[in-house]
Amino acid sequence: MSLLELIAAADERGLAASAAACLERCLPQPGVGADPDPLRPLWAGCADARVWPARLAEARAALDALPDPGEPVRRVRELLAAAPDDRAGEELRAWADDCSVLALEVHLGHDAPRPGAPDLPARCRTGRLAGAGPLLAGEAARQTLILEMLAGIDESAPAGAGLRQVLDVSTEGQRVLRAAVSRRARGRG
Repeated sequence: MSLLELIAAADERGLAASAAACLERCLPQPGVGADPDPLRPLWAGCADARVWPARLAEARAALDALPDPGEPVRRVRELLAAAPDDRAGEELRAWADDCSVLALEVHLGHDAPRPGAPDLPARCRTGRLAGAGPLLAGEAARQTLILEMLAGIDESAPAGAGLRQVLDVSTEGQRVLRAAVSRRARGRG
């Protein structure tokens, strides 16, 4: 299934976890003394819809406390502010979709330039990865894997089932992007 199809079929927990993972991967390396995981409260809200509003407020406050190092953090703040306070319905699906697009765009921005391919994120969401650089293709594959992992969890499983594995996949993706950004910065310096 394509990324678009997986988002369309995902349940509320899958949408929330996928969106939180996408936003987390967009954040740059934290500065000295900064909260290393400002979005961590969202994961509890992914496991339990009843605590989603409180955890969403905590994540918003933690992200607002970060210094503003650039465009990705501003865009994550905007998406976090737009997150539905009720972890349900089509608003959640639209928000998760927006988070997916942002993560792909951030990865594209750090990938090797691809002239003449402005629609690469949209193409990747349909499963067409031809022409995508390694960061963008990796992010599309990561999002697909996360949604497939969550879709494969039986409804009778505990609410937090699978979230640790999703977090591990997301954290590895975050490391990959941060390493690429660091290498690029060293190359310019």
